[in-house]
Amino acid sequence: MLPNLTPDVALAGRLFAELREKSFDGTGITREAFGPGERMAHALLAEAGEALGLERKVDPVGNLYLTLPGADRAAKRVILGSHLDSVKSGGNYDGAAGVLAGLAAVAGMRRAGFTPARDITVMAIRAEEAGAWFPTSYPGSRGALGIMKPEELGVRRLDTGRTLAEHMKDEGFDPGFIERGEKAIGPDGVAAFLEVHIEQGPVLEAEEVPVGIITGIPGSRRLRQGKVLGEWNHSGATPRKYRRDAAIALADLAVALDEAWCQLEARGHRMVCTFCVLATAPEAGFTRIAGEAHFQLDVRSVNLHSCDALFEVLYDKVAEIEARRGVQFDLGPEAGSRASLMDAGVQAGLKRAAEALGIRHLSMASGGGHDAAAFAQAGVPAGMLFVRNQNGSHNPKEDMRMEDFAAACAVAQRFAAEYGQGDAA
Repeated sequence: MLPNLTPDVALAGRLFAELREKSFDGTGITREAFGPGERMAHALLAEAGEALGLERKVDPVGNLYLTLPGADRAAKRVILGSHLDSVKSGGNYDGAAGVLAGLAAVAGMRRAGFTPARDITVMAIRAEEAGAWFPTSYPGSRGALGIMKPEELGVRRLDTGRTLAEHMKDEGFDPGFIERGEKAIGPDGVAAFLEVHIEQGPVLEAEEVPVGIITGIPGSRRLRQGKVLGEWNHSGATPRKYRRDAAIALADLAVALDEAWCQLEARGHRMVCTFCVLATAPEAGFTRIAGEAHFQLDVRSVNLHSCDALFEVLYDKVAEIEARRGVQFDLGPEAGSRASLMDAGVQAGLKRAAEALGIRHLSMASGGGHDAAAFAQAGVPAGMLFVRNQNGSHNPKEDMRMEDFAAACAVAQRFAAEYGQGDAA
């Protein structure tokens, strides 16, 4: 029988406030990956963990581990974690909610004098928002798990132009750890990884449910450096049939893919398609026909065949628009990630915990990518628990009710305390 455990939500609330105060940029929250903002957040969490008497460790990639020792120190541990970095001028809860939920859970155990069957570790992961800073995915978690490619260390941060390896060294970490193919954690030592995260979407709010149990994380196909080349010309002196307008050609493509997305959804495909950037070149201006336009495209689905279907439309439409508009498309290099299903056993454990606590929950797929995907791909049983939140995410208006956060903390705490009891292998 478990004692009457309650997470220390008040501690999390104080840390949310301090994180906000120290990373507000005048508009929103900025905690840059492998930079001062993320460094501050990790130092704050390390200090809080040490005050609770948790064991502290930092791996060569920079991830922070705060551990509540279990009765069987040789057993595989449960990790509760997420990230502390943010996009530029984003919200305060994206990522941080998962780390602070883990800390609230183990703080409540410590306060109750509860010793879990196995170690429970709170993990603050580096650079999950790498896509907003570096053109790569999950370098913190993949670096720790030994599944990051060494060549990815050469990608350059979008604002500084310096490499990921250089930024890691600046923060006192060792990119050579990744180059040597080493790992800090893996399925041999981790029984389960659970990531609590705000939903970042409207489903839980619309359904009036506080938490969601995630079935899978989407994969993606992405174009970050798409370009359309037409011809610069005078906007008044050039009749329509003589124009090679890059802006209109790009608009044609955007409308065509939006229509194709609608048709694919009607046939049962579940996906999202976003033109994250649609822009003319800097030289564009009033009285000029755009001779160059740029775009970024992000297509995601739990079923990558759906992404492939939309990309087939993309290739067909590019050829058709080139012929009709007299322009050239350069799609640039493609990036992406694999879809990841969440572990059935972890999902079942989360459902049992929620039901035991009387907390309403909904099974759902994630819309965004998360570190839990890297754990699943490395062979670690992984799961996610979404918290209902308001005003979306990646914007300063991102919000979350503390009562919903408390519900997620309670589910995570009970899951971690119960997981694998009687089987500490």
